[in-house]
Amino acid sequence: MKIFKFLPLLLVMLLAFTTSSMATLNSASEIDKDANEALRTFYKEVKGSKKYLEHAKAYLVIPDIKEVGFFVGGKYGEGALRVGNATKAYYSITSASVGFQMGAQVYSMIIAFTSDAALNKFLLLDDDEWETDVDGKIAIAEWNSKEELDDVDFDDDMVAFIFDSKGMMGSFTMEGTKFERIKP
Repeated sequence: MKIFKFLPLLLVMLLAFTTSSMATLNSASEIDKDANEALRTFYKEVKGSKKYLEHAKAYLVIPDIKEVGFFVGGKYGEGALRVGNATKAYYSITSASVGFQMGAQVYSMIIAFTSDAALNKFLLLDDDEWETDVDGKIAIAEWNSKEELDDVDFDDDMVAFIFDSKGMMGSFTMEGTKFERIKP
């Protein structure tokens, strides 16, 4: 079977193509505009979310994360770190994964920093990069449509909310994720 001989090369080419096409730096005004739209969607879809974010120390809004995979995968997105309603910095999220996976999706994510320690660790990056598998753990929020978000106690310093998902991605993979400060 000669096709299996070229499968690794094909997968590497697929990953190179998808990550290079995803990694386009937007302007600061485009990121802020998209972040504002994502926040409006989040407030509309999740009861109590606006009040919850008002009590957070800061939150990172990544309005458009693109993820693709076929055994080898990747994702990329750009977002704004907000303290109050003001943007303080811009960050990108990049991830690579290997394992059983197939599909493509686009979604929005908000990471709420609920403690000063978590926010300071994120802001005081030595090399402007922060890897979640090494430096911290982010809890993925789970709630139901009947409860308000401000009634939920997540007991974590960082809580991620994933919403407005389009597409489908199935995976069982090993993954590394990196946040990097960008200057759009």
